[in-house]
Amino acid sequence: MTCKEVKEQLPLFLYSELSLDDEELLESHLDGCFGCRAELERERALHQALDGTELQPSAAMLERSRLQLASRIASASPVHQSWWSKLRQGFTIHVHPIPAGMQPLGALALIAMGFFGAHMLPSSLQGLHSESAALAPTMSRVRYVEPGQSGKVQVVIEETRERIMSGNVDDQNIQNLLLAAARDPQDAGLRVESVDLLKSGRECPEVRSALLYALEHDSNPGVRLKALEGLKNSAADPQVRQVLTHVLLSDDNAGVRTQAIDLLIQHKEDRIVGTLQELMRREDNGYIRMRCQKALHEMNTSVETY
Repeated sequence: MTCKEVKEQLPLFLYSELSLDDEELLESHLDGCFGCRAELERERALHQALDGTELQPSAAMLERSRLQLASRIASASPVHQSWWSKLRQGFTIHVHPIPAGMQPLGALALIAMGFFGAHMLPSSLQGLHSESAALAPTMSRVRYVEPGQSGKVQVVIEETRERIMSGNVDDQNIQNLLLAAARDPQDAGLRVESVDLLKSGRECPEVRSALLYALEHDSNPGVRLKALEGLKNSAADPQVRQVLTHVLLSDDNAGVRTQAIDLLIQHKEDRIVGTLQELMRREDNGYIRMRCQKALHEMNTSVETY
């Protein structure tokens, strides 16, 4: 199983929708793939955060909806019955055996039916639909089309319903969403903003772990710089110093290396002497060499290894 296949099946895995064989293959892949394990944790944090908050319609809106629906059903004429009958015929689904991998398309087809049905509602019910939509904006796009029987066309539509959540950066749900966004592989700007917000909250193991991961692995130097800012107060921690040492010797961005050495030499410990001597041998940035040389002199140590 490839990484791409694993990432596509993670939502099904989290909802226990995979077959036993597929689940075993996925777990076997996760055991040996750090990147996919990190993606699984990101997905799990996102699901937990979204599950923790639920939007409930007001009692007044529910009552109004029930009254309008009851009134419409009571006043339905044969013409209306014929219209609904035609609508039902137009969206009749003929079921054929399909591979397990195509089952998600069936779910999307049901979404498409709901989408078209909502847009074809009588005007008296469209107002209610518009009121509900205003509470939760929805974005739609066509994912799949195919010709059907009798000249019909089947269209599968994907809908994404937006939800706005607000709260303090230290609120658990907000923090979980920020932790997930900090590892979003598609949007560097989102990662920068998320890391910047995380570092402004209270320090906790989850946030520190996210900052260390961003510092070591994020491809965007802006994200890595934000992570360094968030680790300033933790520069004495052994794990943080270990990551700073690695970044100082391997990061390809001079700005990141500059901030890393500034943090690392705040506490002039003997165990960083070898790192500083190695840095003097390979570093070509004048400022970093100057800071390194000054630190070695203050520690009464040679700038060269013997």
